[in-house]
Amino acid sequence: EKGSDVNLAAHLVNDAHLDAFDVALVLSQDSDLLEPVRIVKAMGKPVGFIWLQPQTKTNWTAPSQYFKDASSFIKYARAAHYRDSQFDDVLLNADNSIAAEKPADWRVPTT
Repeated sequence: EKGSDVNLAAHLVNDAHLDAFDVALVLSQDSDLLEPVRIVKAMGKPVGFIWLQPQTKTNWTAPSQYFKDASSFIKYARAAHYRDSQFDDVLLNADNSIAAEKPADWRVPTT
């Protein structure tokens, strides 16, 4: 979304200034957020990235040294995190009618 990185950056720095959090987690791999993360870290607040790309053997990009230097830490999302945080394949209304259904190609195989 246009401007979302600027909004996140402004709120991150402002919330750090207001001492509104103990630790900040940034769920993004957007390098535009490096400077606000550096600023918050320099203010003495721990701030880390959650690296959203699951680590696989065939296709994985590690965080660059820029992300490591800017932040206090980096944690890695795992494929199981994504799998375990999915809604059910079918969501029902109170009357048991279907409210929403996950597309077949989004479903986790059961075998």
